[in-house]
Amino acid sequence: MIVKTKKYQLPTGTYIKMALVNVLKKQWWVIPIALVIMCGYFWIPSIWWIIGALIAYGLYVLFWAIQFTGVTQMEQNKVIFDKMAYEIDSRQILMKINTKQGMPVQWNMIKNAEIRKDAYVLYMSKAQFIHLPFRIFNSDNERKFMETILKRKELIK
Repeated sequence: MIVKTKKYQLPTGTYIKMALVNVLKKQWWVIPIALVIMCGYFWIPSIWWIIGALIAYGLYVLFWAIQFTGVTQMEQNKVIFDKMAYEIDSRQILMKINTKQGMPVQWNMIKNAEIRKDAYVLYMSKAQFIHLPFRIFNSDNERKFMETILKRKELIK
């Protein structure tokens, strides 16, 4: 069975927010480092330990936000934010711009998947993912088939 979805365009704001949250989740260890720096206050009492750690963490988040915003502006990545239809089967995900242009994504390129309240998110790396809202599927059976594929491929539990 092949699941053919409606056309969908990933909004750049959604991409930036999801990518930033994904990076902050994966690099959780930065927060304890900032807290350790703040503890320098107990060694040499000065409010600058706390201010410095907060500024450093703020700059860290700003760095990633700028990176992901830059991805949306680069010419070679414009295709990711075009309207696409998806054809999903047990071999691959075919991302189709039109009937003649498309790009296959093999299932082995997907590192893990997540089922959210309104979408499937298939992660390929920190900044690369496929966002498939439930509304682009034509029926509940197609959504269930997609979930079955994800479970068979052991991308979700």
